[in-house]
Amino acid sequence: MAKRTSPLGEEGSKKLREAIKECNIKTMDDIHNFVKMLTAEAIQVALDAELENELGYSKYDYKNKHTDNCRNGYSTKRVQGSMGEVDINIPRDRNGEFEPELVKKHQTDISSIEDKIIFLYSQGVSTRDIQKTMNEMYGIDVDDGRVSKITDKLLPLIREWQERPLQSVYVHLVLDAVHYSVRDNGTVIKKAAYVIIGKDLEGQKDVLGIWLGANESSKYWLAVLNGLKNRGVKDVLIASVDGLSGFSEAISAAFPDTEVQRCIVHQIRSSTKYVSYRNRKEFINDLKAVYKAPTEEIALCAMDDLEKKWEKKYPIAVRSWRNNWNELSVMFKYSPEIRKMIYTTNSIENFNRQLRKVTKTKSAFVSDDALMKMLYLVTMQVTEKWTQQIRDWPAIMDNLVIHFGDRVKLLC
Repeated sequence: MAKRTSPLGEEGSKKLREAIKECNIKTMDDIHNFVKMLTAEAIQVALDAELENELGYSKYDYKNKHTDNCRNGYSTKRVQGSMGEVDINIPRDRNGEFEPELVKKHQTDISSIEDKIIFLYSQGVSTRDIQKTMNEMYGIDVDDGRVSKITDKLLPLIREWQERPLQSVYVHLVLDAVHYSVRDNGTVIKKAAYVIIGKDLEGQKDVLGIWLGANESSKYWLAVLNGLKNRGVKDVLIASVDGLSGFSEAISAAFPDTEVQRCIVHQIRSSTKYVSYRNRKEFINDLKAVYKAPTEEIALCAMDDLEKKWEKKYPIAVRSWRNNWNELSVMFKYSPEIRKMIYTTNSIENFNRQLRKVTKTKSAFVSDDALMKMLYLVTMQVTEKWTQQIRDWPAIMDNLVIHFGDRVKLLC
């Protein structure tokens, strides 16, 4: 068995044991106070070393003094550390030129406490639990006001992110909304978080923005899309959407040349609501011949077969595919690689699940800002991992150039 080695070394470990014995440490509280004492002492030694380096000579070593400046005592300062509040002595110089780097002037927090609070907040931890955690782990009292004040520092960053310039052309947009409960003047109301994920000409995807509004509507979506235009977006080749009424009209109003693909998965869910459970599996199997067909002609033949078999029994379910065919069939124009990319809104639903994973503990948010801060933090964590180019992107671009011509060529 390997011998245990101490990071302090044999001599350092021996001195630590002697200090523990001398301080009569027997409980976790004793250890906590001992670590606070060591922290303060370590900071003190480091500050003294900073001043020594600044002056160029050690204390009382006047032979090596080559400056008219000298030490001038200490000033006491209480700072907030990870183990709680500690008192330290800041060394001073006679000329008042020394500015320590370890604990800067006017700095009262050396614990990175704000980063810890923002991280807990981003994980969906409630304000009450943040208070409890910071008190139990670090001996720090953090009230509601301080948590709110710290996280409010995110608001300018959120505004900057929401208003950042975008690229002029996006190959593909996926649009969806997530609904949350928010308090407004003492009343809990439902609000929609409108989310757009865009894929650019380089095959990179990003969340273009999140907007809070009333319950999802085509009118609000139009305002969101016009906002993209104001941020520099001039053209969108293809957009994937769910079955919201008026969605296509809103997209056409903002970007007239954009092709709209209705999500096949949403369409399946919507149509099978009208099919009894005992027939649902068979009905879905028959639908596969429609949306998995290699060409639109074969898909229409499969639609005819579906109608012959099911129209009398489930007319609404079958009719919904006919009525929405113009938007459901857009994918048949394209190669399998593009079809896989646009036929469903799964990419944004996966993102929305990441949002819900963190926000599910909240029955209602106290304000729009509270909701937006959490959505922003989760978005930053998720998109940080989106570094890989979309699979088969060169083949996708070759096909897009054929289909869209100069709309792509001029920008490649």
